[in-house]
Amino acid sequence: MGESIGTAAAVFAGTNVDDIVILTVLFLASRAGGVPRPWQIVAGQYAGIAILVAVSAVAALGLTVVPDRWAGLLGLVPFGMGVWGLVRKDDGGEAGPVASGVVSVAGVTLANGADNISVYTPMFRTIGPSASLVTIAVFALLVAVWCAAASWLGSHKKIIGLVERSGRWLVPMVFMVIGAVIVVESAFR
Repeated sequence: MGESIGTAAAVFAGTNVDDIVILTVLFLASRAGGVPRPWQIVAGQYAGIAILVAVSAVAALGLTVVPDRWAGLLGLVPFGMGVWGLVRKDDGGEAGPVASGVVSVAGVTLANGADNISVYTPMFRTIGPSASLVTIAVFALLVAVWCAAASWLGSHKKIIGLVERSGRWLVPMVFMVIGAVIVVESAFR
């Protein structure tokens, strides 16, 4: 069980490093203009992550017809996304998220969640039902931790720049590690 908790925490952190930046910006907007309200940010993040987990779990169930040794190759998806993230050119012209309530915060989480689905689906496919339940519980706990951390970060503007700078290389590297772990673990099943 300890291994499942550790793996779930690492997967959540790796797939949600980018969310910490978005949540921090949302908490900054809340402090500056009162919109969205902090409870809306938290509720929207929970709703968005719950939908991403549900979609991934359903997709993983659909993959049960695929033999385990082949299902692990799905780890190449997050690995490839990591490689792509490292080599693609950043144009710097991307606008920040705009969210004003629970639904829009959930929408931002979903829009930013393709990477989550690409990692969670093969993970849920390979870890089994009991480890999946532990993983979901860890994710639920870590959403609260992420929101608390983002709220704290949202009160320190210098930290936002640091998180944004490191996120450009950190996120792709974490994806590559997660993808490699999925492939390697499936090879030894």
